[in-house]
Amino acid sequence: MGIVWVIIIAVLALIGGVALGFFIARRYMMNYLKKNPPINEQMLRTMMMQMGQKPSQKKINQMMRSMNNQQNK
Repeated sequence: MGIVWVIIIAVLALIGGVALGFFIARRYMMNYLKKNPPINEQMLRTMMMQMGQKPSQKKINQMMRSMNNQQNK
């Protein structure tokens, strides 16, 4: 009878640990994305202007598409 309780407690601890880990990881990622937002078109345009390039909308769209393709891989 004692081994059954050990197994039940182990399973409950495992489920609790997985749930707690999920919520901690979710909170960490939300804070990370708030502090470091993903690059958008305006940021890309600013970076290109700082590098001395005159960004056209076609070039920006092409770079955004290539960045999205890299993220999806």
